[in-house]
Amino acid sequence: MDTKELLKKVRKIEIKTRRLSDHIFGGEYHSTFKGRGMTFSEVRQYQYGDDVRNIDWNVTARYNEPYIKVFEEERELTMMLMADVSGSKLFGTHNQFKDEIVTEVAATLAFSATQNNDKIGLILFSDEIELYIPPKKGRSHVLRIIRELLEFQPKSKKTDIAQAFKFLSNVMKKKAIVFVLSDFIADDYKQNLKIAAGKHDITGIRIYDKHEELMPNIGMVQMQDEETGQMMLVNTASKKVRTNYGKFYTEKVGYFKDSFAKSGAGTVDCRVDESYVKKLLGYFKRRG
Repeated sequence: MDTKELLKKVRKIEIKTRRLSDHIFGGEYHSTFKGRGMTFSEVRQYQYGDDVRNIDWNVTARYNEPYIKVFEEERELTMMLMADVSGSKLFGTHNQFKDEIVTEVAATLAFSATQNNDKIGLILFSDEIELYIPPKKGRSHVLRIIRELLEFQPKSKKTDIAQAFKFLSNVMKKKAIVFVLSDFIADDYKQNLKIAAGKHDITGIRIYDKHEELMPNIGMVQMQDEETGQMMLVNTASKKVRTNYGKFYTEKVGYFKDSFAKSGAGTVDCRVDESYVKKLLGYFKRRG
């Protein structure tokens, strides 16, 4: 993609997702993810009805009349976007569309965070950490994130979600709002997710294609395993092949739901031919 075409694409995504985050998600995001707690703001004279637990005894002793500490909600948050750039997410019939949905969802969330003056960071992962952009504020930073999501070329096509959660735990010392965008066709990440979810507010957004759920009967098909690059002939007419595939897919989705639920993390299922706007709004409202 040349620079001109890339900038045009970034601008197009900005216009679409900015409108969504301005009109729909800004307020929802604010009420769903409140600040980490209360920060000390000032002291003032005690008034009838104030909580006596907030009396500042040092100031009270100095002025010989009661003063209380005033606290404000700490609003500034950090959002981390974690996007799976491995080969597995290219399976299905809407490959290009799937990548665009990942970018649009990430951009919408990022602009919603920007509206609340929060920092946004990005982790792109395969079976290794492909790219890490530390959290920063501002529109130009969000545009850089969108650019990376649009044109980044991963070194590896394999997936290791556990590794990504481990990196998140190491790199983010303070609590963050974390959105993980993947098809979650992976396993063995439950433990690392649990550790990360103990510190951070994590949501897994599973982006998938309806054709991934059921393998169609279209006879002998040459398929490439996106993660190994190996070509193989698959007989989709075989009921056994389709059943085995269905079982494999159901197990992976079940592991995703179970792992996130047991870690206290949230989940959103987002099919590429359905509205991600409705899915995200519904999720924010349930949590708010």
